[in-house]
Formats: sequence, C-alpha cells, structure tokens
Amino acid sequence: MSSSHSVNVTGIPKWEHRVRFILCFLGLVLSVYALHVELSRENDPEYRAMCDLGHSVSCSKVFTSRWGRGFGLVQIFTSKDSVLNQPNSVLGIIFYTLQLGLGQLVSGRSAFFLVMFSWVSVAGSLYLAAILAFVLGDFCVVCVSTYIVNFALLYTNLKRRTGLEGHLKRGKRE
Repeated sequence: MSSSHSVNVTGIPKWEHRVRFILCFLGLVLSVYALHVELSRENDPEYRAMCDLGHSVSCSKVFTSRWGRGFGLVQIFTSKDSVLNQPNSVLGIIFYTLQLGLGQLVSGRSAFFLVMFSWVSVAGSLYLAAILAFVLGDFCVVCVSTYIVNFALLYTNLKRRTGLEGHLKRGKRE
C-alpha cells in the first residue's frame, strides 16, 4: 500500500480525525468523571468513588488535594477560593473541547496551536505525575489515564502538523 492511501488530500493522516475524536471523547469522559468525583466528595466527605480502590489508590484523595485545583499553583497567587483556581478537570474539559474544535480546522496555524496546547498538557501531566508519585504517594487511575490520552494527543497532533506541512511544501514546489 503506497503512502498516498494513508493520507488525505491535505496531507493529514486519514486515521487522525477518528483517533482525535476517540482521544478527546475519552479525555472529556475522564474529566467530567473527575469533576463529578470532586464535587461529590466536597458535598459528602464520606463519598467513595469507583476509582477509590484503596488507601494509596484513591482518585478522590488526589482530586480534592491542593494539586487538584489550578495544578496547586494558582492558589499561590490568588486565594484558594478564587474563581481562577478551577479544578484541573475543568481545565481538562476546556482542553479536550479545544482539541476537538481546532482539529476540525485545516491550517498551519491550527496545527501549531494543537501542538503547542498538547505540549502544555504533557508538561502538566508530567508535573502532576511527579506530584502524584512523590508528594501524594498515591496512584490515580483516572489521572494516569488522562496522562496517556494527553501523550497520545501530542503524537496525533505532531503527525497532523508534519503531514500538513509536507503537503504545503509539496504544493509550493508544484
């Protein structure tokens, strides 16, 4: 099978649109669930989420920790209850919605922003994974799942940008 069958007329891999939808859908489901767990735990401290599998495997412990809002950094600059100090899950909902929306556009600029937002999400994932392992000493199934989705989206966005840039360069030579 030649490479012309694996990309569409824009140079973007044919699998990219479907994979983006699946990854963003998974990211949105995980983020909405995380928000549900956090809000449920705030309303009822005895609430036990499905992802709370044990003392050191507890997503609700992570979501309700200092690092569950604004990456634990926003409250350094504002109050803990500031409107700017949103749950990380809300940031996730915004991120995955942006990834889905920008992914519908076919331009060098949208590809650039998709990749840049993905790098930020991967940096945030690495930071939060370090907090999870070394500060909280916890394992969060939902958190780790979002990290995997973020890395997969970065790969998808890099492939999209590379294909699009290659197509644009070929178009200029012709």
